[in-house]
Amino acid sequence: MNTTSIMIVGVGGQGSLLASKLLGALLVDEGYDVKVSEVHGMSQRGGSVVTYVRFGDKVCSPLIEEGEADFILSFEKLEAARWASCLKKGGTIIVNTQEIDPMPVITGAAEYPSGILEELKNKGVNIDAVDALSIAEQAGSAKAVNIVLLARFAKRFTIPVESWETAIANTVAPKFIDMNRKAFELGYNA
Repeated sequence: MNTTSIMIVGVGGQGSLLASKLLGALLVDEGYDVKVSEVHGMSQRGGSVVTYVRFGDKVCSPLIEEGEADFILSFEKLEAARWASCLKKGGTIIVNTQEIDPMPVITGAAEYPSGILEELKNKGVNIDAVDALSIAEQAGSAKAVNIVLLARFAKRFTIPVESWETAIANTVAPKFIDMNRKAFELGYNA
């Protein structure tokens, strides 16, 4: 098997690090060689956060260079645009349609760009856009956006749903397992 490269991108506090931990654990349990690398940036202040997850028969490095990502899971539209150059031709961005204002927009120095996803589509980027925030809220918490996006990603692989549910149970705090399983189910079936 060739190496599959996934970038998980978002804004600090959205749960992207938990998503990468869950995905990495799942893939190890499925028998893959897995490498994970986290870049926090200004995550404590709502800044950009990116995690690299690579898996296959043998993975030498966790880093993903420009044009190498098979998938980008983006927790926010502007982050999808920020990291789109890392996507390989034929790759897919799974993106939450939520907009989180970066500091220049909050201070009034800039406006949130309009038409981000349409612009990416016009450049030939495969986009799977989902209102993950609404689905997460339906499951019981806005914090489950990460699980909803992982569920959309899960549809592209032959890993059984039961394995994903086990990874959720082994990764999240016990009191949040049922809510996260519901978020996964709703995201998978959306």
